[in-house]
Amino acid sequence: MSRYDGQPFLRFLDCYVLKAIGHLSAQHETALRQMAPALAKSYGMTGAWEAIVERQMDFPATLPAQIHELWVENVALAKARHIILDPEDFTTQFVDQNFLSEE
Repeated sequence: MSRYDGQPFLRFLDCYVLKAIGHLSAQHETALRQMAPALAKSYGMTGAWEAIVERQMDFPATLPAQIHELWVENVALAKARHIILDPEDFTTQFVDQNFLSEE
């Protein structure tokens, strides 16, 4: 079962965090830009995919910088322990801990 089964918006949240930490691939960025009109229509909004995610989730404008700061801090902590922090793992944990409600 995929992480995104039954939760299509979750992929956008993950991509939002990956972009904030500087690890969203150009390929994914292009695909997200192409999906923006359909996403906008689904949520009755206009704008870029990031703006739609921000409005849908009621994110403050400062959130990407805050996520990036947390990423930098965690990378430094991991490096001090001789661990390489994987951007995908960080993203999954961050999204799960901060945006997903317990059901």
